[in-house]
Amino acid sequence: MPIGTICHKLVAPHPDEVTFARRGFQAGDAAAQKLLEQIGACFLDGLEYGMTSRDIPEVARRLEELDGYFRGFGYEGAAMALALLDGLLPGRRARLDAFIKGPAARHVYMAHVGAGWAMARLPRPLRRRIRLRDPLLSSLAMDGYGFHEAYFRTAAVVGRHERPAHGGSAVDPGVGRALWFTCGADVDHVAATIDGFQPDRRADLWSGAGLAATYAGGAGKAALISLAERSGGYRPHLAQGAAFAAKARLLAGVATQHTDAATRALCGLDAEEAARLTDQCLPRDPALPGAYQAWRRAIRECFTAMQDIRR
Repeated sequence: MPIGTICHKLVAPHPDEVTFARRGFQAGDAAAQKLLEQIGACFLDGLEYGMTSRDIPEVARRLEELDGYFRGFGYEGAAMALALLDGLLPGRRARLDAFIKGPAARHVYMAHVGAGWAMARLPRPLRRRIRLRDPLLSSLAMDGYGFHEAYFRTAAVVGRHERPAHGGSAVDPGVGRALWFTCGADVDHVAATIDGFQPDRRADLWSGAGLAATYAGGAGKAALISLAERSGGYRPHLAQGAAFAAKARLLAGVATQHTDAATRALCGLDAEEAARLTDQCLPRDPALPGAYQAWRRAIRECFTAMQDIRR
Protein backbone atom coordinates (compact mmCIF):
# COMPACT_ATOMS: atom_id res chain seq x y z
CA MET A 1 0.00 0.00 0.00
CA PRO A 2 1.43 3.46 -0.92
CA ILE A 3 2.73 5.41 2.05
CA GLY A 4 0.34 8.29 1.36
CA THR A 5 -2.64 5.96 1.55
CA ILE A 6 -1.38 4.61 4.86
CA CYS A 7 -0.99 8.16 6.20
CA HIS A 8 -4.51 8.98 5.05
CA LYS A 9 -5.94 6.02 6.93
CA LEU A 10 -4.06 7.08 10.06
CA VAL A 11 -4.69 10.83 10.17
CA ALA A 12 -7.75 11.70 8.07
CA PRO A 13 -10.92 12.60 9.98
CA HIS A 14 -13.85 10.25 9.49
CA PRO A 15 -16.55 11.70 7.18
CA ASP A 16 -18.89 11.95 10.18
CA GLU A 17 -16.49 14.48 11.71
CA VAL A 18 -17.81 17.24 9.44
CA THR A 19 -21.50 16.69 10.22
CA PHE A 20 -23.42 19.01 12.52
CA ALA A 21 -24.63 16.06 14.55
CA ARG A 22 -21.08 14.92 15.29
CA ARG A 23 -19.70 18.39 15.90
CA GLY A 24 -22.63 19.63 17.95
CA PHE A 25 -23.06 22.73 15.79
CA GLN A 26 -26.28 24.71 15.81
CA ALA A 27 -28.75 23.19 13.38
CA GLY A 28 -30.94 25.99 12.05
CA ASP A 29 -31.78 26.42 8.39
CA ALA A 30 -31.72 22.99 6.73
CA ALA A 31 -30.37 24.30 3.42
CA ALA A 32 -27.51 26.14 5.15
CA GLN A 33 -26.65 23.05 7.16
CA LYS A 34 -26.58 20.89 4.04
CA LEU A 35 -24.31 23.39 2.27
CA LEU A 36 -21.87 23.69 5.16
CA GLU A 37 -21.70 19.92 5.59
CA GLN A 38 -21.06 19.52 1.86
CA ILE A 39 -18.21 21.99 2.14
CA GLY A 40 -16.70 19.81 4.87
CA ALA A 41 -17.13 16.72 2.71
CA CYS A 42 -15.36 18.38 -0.24
CA PHE A 43 -12.53 19.41 2.05
CA LEU A 44 -12.13 15.77 3.05
CA ASP A 45 -12.22 14.77 -0.63
CA GLY A 46 -9.30 17.10 -1.25
CA LEU A 47 -7.47 15.70 1.75
CA GLU A 48 -7.88 12.21 0.33
CA TYR A 49 -6.76 13.25 -3.16
CA GLY A 50 -3.68 14.97 -1.77
CA MET A 51 -2.60 11.92 0.21
CA THR A 52 -3.54 9.06 -2.10
CA SER A 53 -2.71 10.39 -5.58
CA ARG A 54 0.49 9.28 -7.30
CA ASP A 55 1.68 12.81 -8.03
CA ILE A 56 0.58 16.44 -7.96
CA PRO A 57 -0.83 16.46 -11.52
CA GLU A 58 -3.13 13.62 -10.49
CA VAL A 59 -4.18 15.59 -7.40
CA ALA A 60 -5.09 18.51 -9.65
CA ARG A 61 -7.03 16.36 -12.11
CA ARG A 62 -9.14 14.93 -9.34
CA LEU A 63 -9.74 18.34 -7.75
CA GLU A 64 -10.87 19.85 -11.02
CA GLU A 65 -13.67 17.28 -11.15
CA LEU A 66 -15.25 18.85 -8.06
CA ASP A 67 -18.15 21.25 -8.55
CA GLY A 68 -16.84 24.79 -8.96
CA TYR A 69 -18.68 26.15 -5.94
CA PHE A 70 -16.88 23.68 -3.66
CA ARG A 71 -13.59 23.28 -5.52
CA GLY A 72 -11.66 25.75 -3.39
CA PHE A 73 -12.38 23.70 -0.30
CA GLY A 74 -11.00 20.66 -2.09
CA TYR A 75 -7.79 22.58 -2.81
CA GLU A 76 -7.66 23.58 0.86
CA GLY A 77 -7.91 19.94 1.90
CA ALA A 78 -5.30 18.85 -0.63
CA ALA A 79 -2.90 21.51 0.66
CA MET A 80 -3.39 20.16 4.17
CA ALA A 81 -2.60 16.67 2.88
CA LEU A 82 0.59 17.68 1.11
CA ALA A 83 1.73 19.73 4.10
CA LEU A 84 1.14 16.72 6.35
CA LEU A 85 3.19 14.51 4.03
CA ASP A 86 5.98 17.10 4.01
CA GLY A 87 5.93 17.10 7.79
CA LEU A 88 5.57 13.39 8.42
CA LEU A 89 7.68 11.70 5.76
CA PRO A 90 11.46 11.71 5.48
CA GLY A 91 13.30 12.87 2.43
CA ARG A 92 11.94 15.37 -0.08
CA ARG A 93 9.80 18.02 1.56
CA ALA A 94 8.57 20.21 -1.29
CA ARG A 95 5.15 18.75 -2.09
CA LEU A 96 3.19 21.72 -0.79
CA ASP A 97 5.51 24.24 -2.41
CA ALA A 98 5.19 22.50 -5.78
CA PHE A 99 1.41 22.41 -5.39
CA ILE A 100 1.20 26.14 -4.64
CA LYS A 101 3.54 27.06 -7.49
CA GLY A 102 1.66 24.76 -9.86
CA PRO A 103 -2.01 23.77 -9.94
CA ALA A 104 -2.96 25.60 -6.72
CA ALA A 105 -1.64 28.97 -7.89
CA ARG A 106 -5.17 30.17 -8.58
CA HIS A 107 -6.32 28.81 -5.22
CA VAL A 108 -3.31 30.22 -3.41
CA TYR A 109 -5.37 31.70 -0.56
CA MET A 110 -7.07 28.41 0.21
CA ALA A 111 -3.80 26.48 -0.11
CA HIS A 112 -2.13 28.58 2.58
CA VAL A 113 -5.14 28.15 4.84
CA GLY A 114 -4.95 24.39 4.31
CA ALA A 115 -1.33 24.42 5.43
CA GLY A 116 -2.53 25.84 8.73
CA TRP A 117 -4.81 22.83 9.19
CA ALA A 118 -1.74 20.61 8.87
CA MET A 119 0.12 22.64 11.47
CA ALA A 120 -2.73 21.98 13.89
CA ARG A 121 -2.36 18.22 13.38
CA LEU A 122 1.43 17.96 13.48
CA PRO A 123 3.66 17.88 16.58
CA ARG A 124 5.30 21.27 16.95
CA PRO A 125 8.83 20.13 15.91
CA LEU A 126 7.47 18.81 12.60
CA ARG A 127 5.69 22.04 11.71
CA ARG A 128 9.04 23.56 10.72
CA ARG A 129 9.13 21.15 7.80
CA ILE A 130 6.18 22.92 6.16
CA ARG A 131 7.66 25.49 3.80
CA LEU A 132 5.57 28.53 2.91
CA ARG A 133 7.59 30.86 0.74
CA ASP A 134 5.12 33.68 0.10
CA PRO A 135 6.03 36.36 2.68
CA LEU A 136 2.56 37.89 2.59
CA LEU A 137 0.12 35.00 2.26
CA SER A 138 2.00 32.70 4.61
CA SER A 139 0.16 34.55 7.41
CA LEU A 140 -2.99 32.80 6.22
CA ALA A 141 -1.66 29.57 7.72
CA MET A 142 -2.46 30.93 11.18
CA ASP A 143 -5.97 31.65 9.91
CA GLY A 144 -6.29 27.98 8.95
CA TYR A 145 -4.88 26.91 12.29
CA GLY A 146 -7.44 29.06 14.12
CA PHE A 147 -10.29 27.64 12.05
CA HIS A 148 -9.21 24.09 12.76
CA GLU A 149 -9.07 24.68 16.49
CA ALA A 150 -12.48 26.38 16.66
CA TYR A 151 -14.04 23.72 14.41
CA PHE A 152 -12.68 20.70 16.27
CA ARG A 153 -12.27 22.14 19.78
CA THR A 154 -15.47 24.16 19.76
CA ALA A 155 -16.30 23.85 23.45
CA ALA A 156 -12.93 25.30 24.45
CA VAL A 157 -12.25 27.82 21.69
CA VAL A 158 -15.80 29.05 21.06
CA GLY A 159 -17.62 28.12 24.26
CA ARG A 160 -14.92 29.11 26.78
CA HIS A 161 -13.16 31.61 24.49
CA GLU A 162 -9.77 29.95 24.89
CA ARG A 163 -7.35 31.24 22.31
CA PRO A 164 -5.52 28.45 20.43
CA ALA A 165 -2.09 27.73 21.82
CA HIS A 166 -0.04 29.16 18.95
CA GLY A 167 -0.25 32.23 16.74
CA GLY A 168 -1.61 34.82 19.16
CA SER A 169 -4.16 37.20 17.66
CA ALA A 170 -3.32 35.98 14.12
CA VAL A 171 -5.59 32.97 14.69
CA ASP A 172 -8.72 35.03 15.38
CA PRO A 173 -9.82 35.61 11.76
CA GLY A 174 -9.80 31.82 11.39
CA VAL A 175 -11.82 31.45 14.58
CA GLY A 176 -14.28 33.97 13.14
CA ARG A 177 -14.58 31.94 9.94
CA ALA A 178 -15.30 28.84 11.96
CA LEU A 179 -18.09 30.64 13.82
CA TRP A 180 -20.00 30.80 10.56
CA PHE A 181 -20.00 27.00 10.61
CA THR A 182 -20.47 26.40 14.34
CA CYS A 183 -23.42 28.82 14.32
CA GLY A 184 -24.99 27.24 11.24
CA ALA A 185 -24.76 30.48 9.20
CA ASP A 186 -27.34 31.98 11.56
CA VAL A 187 -26.59 35.70 11.56
CA ASP A 188 -28.08 36.43 14.98
CA HIS A 189 -26.20 33.54 16.56
CA VAL A 190 -22.93 34.60 14.90
CA ALA A 191 -23.30 38.18 16.15
CA ALA A 192 -24.27 37.12 19.67
CA THR A 193 -21.36 34.68 19.83
CA ILE A 194 -18.85 37.34 18.76
CA ASP A 195 -20.32 39.74 21.32
CA GLY A 196 -19.46 37.20 24.00
CA PHE A 197 -15.73 37.35 23.23
CA GLN A 198 -13.32 39.82 24.76
CA PRO A 199 -13.62 43.24 23.05
CA ASP A 200 -10.04 43.16 21.75
CA ARG A 201 -10.79 39.97 19.75
CA ARG A 202 -14.08 40.98 18.13
CA ALA A 203 -12.67 42.92 15.17
CA ASP A 204 -10.75 39.93 13.82
CA LEU A 205 -13.69 37.62 14.50
CA TRP A 206 -15.94 39.88 12.40
CA SER A 207 -13.35 39.83 9.63
CA GLY A 208 -13.39 36.05 9.60
CA ALA A 209 -17.17 35.93 9.66
CA GLY A 210 -17.31 38.23 6.64
CA LEU A 211 -14.92 36.01 4.74
CA ALA A 212 -16.90 32.85 5.48
CA ALA A 213 -20.27 34.45 4.77
CA THR A 214 -18.96 35.46 1.34
CA TYR A 215 -16.82 32.47 0.35
CA ALA A 216 -18.79 29.62 1.96
CA GLY A 217 -22.26 31.13 1.75
CA GLY A 218 -25.41 29.81 3.36
CA ALA A 219 -27.25 33.10 3.94
CA GLY A 220 -29.61 34.98 1.65
CA LYS A 221 -29.65 38.69 0.83
CA ALA A 222 -31.79 39.74 3.81
CA ALA A 223 -29.60 37.80 6.23
CA LEU A 224 -26.43 39.29 4.75
CA ILE A 225 -27.84 42.80 5.14
CA SER A 226 -28.71 41.94 8.74
CA LEU A 227 -25.14 40.68 9.26
CA ALA A 228 -23.80 44.02 8.06
CA GLU A 229 -26.13 45.87 10.41
CA ARG A 230 -25.28 43.66 13.37
CA SER A 231 -21.54 44.27 12.88
CA GLY A 232 -21.96 47.93 13.93
CA GLY A 233 -18.61 49.62 14.34
CA TYR A 234 -16.86 46.49 13.08
CA ARG A 235 -18.37 46.89 9.62
CA PRO A 236 -15.01 47.74 7.95
CA HIS A 237 -13.56 44.51 9.40
CA LEU A 238 -16.52 42.51 8.12
CA ALA A 239 -16.10 44.14 4.71
CA GLN A 240 -12.36 43.43 4.63
CA GLY A 241 -13.01 39.74 5.16
CA ALA A 242 -15.68 39.73 2.45
CA ALA A 243 -13.30 41.45 0.03
CA PHE A 244 -10.64 38.80 0.67
CA ALA A 245 -13.22 36.12 -0.11
CA ALA A 246 -14.19 37.85 -3.36
CA LYS A 247 -10.54 38.06 -4.39
CA ALA A 248 -9.98 34.38 -3.61
CA ARG A 249 -13.01 33.24 -5.62
CA LEU A 250 -12.35 35.51 -8.59
CA LEU A 251 -8.68 34.56 -8.78
CA ALA A 252 -9.67 30.89 -8.79
CA GLY A 253 -12.40 31.41 -11.38
CA VAL A 254 -15.09 30.04 -9.04
CA ALA A 255 -17.05 33.21 -8.24
CA THR A 256 -20.82 32.77 -8.06
CA GLN A 257 -23.92 34.95 -7.87
CA HIS A 258 -23.67 34.62 -4.10
CA THR A 259 -20.16 36.14 -4.14
CA ASP A 260 -21.52 39.28 -5.73
CA ALA A 261 -24.59 39.41 -3.51
CA ALA A 262 -22.45 39.07 -0.40
CA THR A 263 -19.97 41.79 -1.30
CA ARG A 264 -22.80 44.16 -2.23
CA ALA A 265 -24.37 43.59 1.18
CA LEU A 266 -21.18 43.57 3.26
CA CYS A 267 -18.86 45.87 1.27
CA GLY A 268 -21.19 48.12 -0.70
CA LEU A 269 -19.32 46.97 -3.82
CA ASP A 270 -19.75 44.24 -6.39
CA ALA A 271 -17.37 41.29 -6.23
CA GLU A 272 -14.97 42.59 -8.88
CA GLU A 273 -14.73 46.00 -7.22
CA ALA A 274 -14.14 44.45 -3.80
CA ALA A 275 -11.44 42.15 -5.17
CA ARG A 276 -9.81 45.05 -7.01
CA LEU A 277 -9.66 47.00 -3.75
CA THR A 278 -7.57 44.25 -2.13
CA ASP A 279 -5.09 44.54 -5.01
CA GLN A 280 -4.94 48.31 -4.75
CA CYS A 281 -4.06 48.05 -1.06
CA LEU A 282 -1.27 45.51 -1.46
CA PRO A 283 1.88 46.57 0.43
CA ARG A 284 4.79 47.75 -1.67
CA ASP A 285 7.15 45.40 0.14
CA PRO A 286 5.33 42.21 1.17
CA ALA A 287 8.44 40.96 2.95
CA LEU A 288 8.42 43.72 5.57
CA PRO A 289 7.44 42.64 9.10
CA GLY A 290 3.75 43.30 9.65
CA ALA A 291 2.99 43.62 5.93
CA TYR A 292 -0.01 41.29 6.09
CA GLN A 293 -1.65 43.22 8.92
CA ALA A 294 -0.84 46.50 7.18
CA TRP A 295 -2.60 45.16 4.07
CA ARG A 296 -5.72 44.28 6.03
CA ARG A 297 -5.64 47.66 7.76
CA ALA A 298 -5.36 49.55 4.46
CA ILE A 299 -8.40 47.72 3.11
CA ARG A 300 -10.38 48.55 6.26
CA GLU A 301 -9.42 52.19 5.98
CA CYS A 302 -10.79 52.29 2.45
CA PHE A 303 -14.10 50.89 3.64
CA THR A 304 -14.20 53.27 6.60
CA ALA A 305 -13.94 56.16 4.15
CA MET A 306 -16.85 54.91 2.05
CA GLN A 307 -20.28 56.34 2.73
CA ASP A 308 -21.92 52.93 2.35
CA ILE A 309 -19.90 51.54 5.24
CA ARG A 310 -20.39 54.39 7.72
CA ARG A 311 -22.85 53.98 10.55
